[in-house]
Amino acid sequence: MKIVVLSSLAFSLINFRGQLLAEMRRAGHQVVAVAPDDDPRVREKLGEMGIDFKIVPMARTGTNPIADLQTISAYVSLLKREEPDVVVAYTQKPIIYGGIAGRIAGIKRYYALMSGLGYLFSEAAEGRNLLKKVFCRLYRSGLANAQRIFVFNSDDKQDMLDAGIIDGDAPVLQVPGSGVDLERFVTSSAPDSPIRFLMIGRLMRDKGIWEYAEAAKTVNERFPEARFSLIGRPEPANPTGLNEADVERLKQDYPIEVIPETNDVPSFLAESHVFVLPTYYREGLPRTILEALAVGRAVITTDMPGCRDAVSDGENGFLVEPRSASSLADAMAKLAADKNLVKKMGAHSRHLAETVYDVRLVNKLLMDEMSLSRPADAPDTSTRVSRQATKRRFRSERSAV
Repeated sequence: MKIVVLSSLAFSLINFRGQLLAEMRRAGHQVVAVAPDDDPRVREKLGEMGIDFKIVPMARTGTNPIADLQTISAYVSLLKREEPDVVVAYTQKPIIYGGIAGRIAGIKRYYALMSGLGYLFSEAAEGRNLLKKVFCRLYRSGLANAQRIFVFNSDDKQDMLDAGIIDGDAPVLQVPGSGVDLERFVTSSAPDSPIRFLMIGRLMRDKGIWEYAEAAKTVNERFPEARFSLIGRPEPANPTGLNEADVERLKQDYPIEVIPETNDVPSFLAESHVFVLPTYYREGLPRTILEALAVGRAVITTDMPGCRDAVSDGENGFLVEPRSASSLADAMAKLAADKNLVKKMGAHSRHLAETVYDVRLVNKLLMDEMSLSRPADAPDTSTRVSRQATKRRFRSERSAV
């Protein structure tokens, strides 16, 4: 079969979906990966995998109707030219405009990977009711002919129902996010050094950047040997994004080491003791949390959709109140005072990564649900996990967490 995969960023094709694309190729399919930007490293890597790379211009943020209509038109042209058997889209605009374009182009098999409902479903978008209403109607149109809608957390389906994006009989299936590569993110013992907290994420207010900064200042007063790191890039074009001046304020006014965005995330996780993500953005299932689980780190995050799916309060980390620096500081202080608890929580995190979030298990489930697995891939209990076994394991582990 020929599969077209639509994305909103070239880098994500390798960093987030590389394993799934590779699995499609191993199953014997022809794959065309699509992004709005040209990244030479991504193009080279995809070429090595035997995957074609196409560019369709798209404004990743913003609501310019003319630009969005141009994206739909470009998608239609691409799909008519490529004539794929299957289209898979992930992130909001590719899902919406890819779904609309797919109907126009006569695509019969369309799948959506919903990695989160995003900004308009977060507290930061309060008061933008008209825009949210238009967005929901567009989303409904984009998902109208989806063969399967994959969601990453236990909240998104109900929220989509409440917003009128889908109906009760919509083909929605929850999966354990996009999974994590356990061969890249290997488990490691926490370093024998003063406790180090690490946050990784886009530098946006609703990711909880300032709450992390305030909590770090509070914890530092009680535990002056503690260290606090933040990895990310400024997002000045984003409605809640930080600019360079904000980053300088973080460096000057708070005990935080700000590190530019990096591809060497495993090393930084290995050098840390606790991963922190105080987001109140509407997440799907944060990839950074899964990576922290894989390395075997305790996690502190907010009691928000997506985040609470991967963290059991008191077991592999703590869930804190959104937008509360004091709640975050209390959780951080508990771990700063108890290295044995940090170690115990980290071991539980790794167990979850191995039994639920292993990218091989997740991709097996996705491939089976999209009927893309090789016919010869009969279940082998010694080396493979069947679709039903993966589902049962996911459900049982989540109920135990």
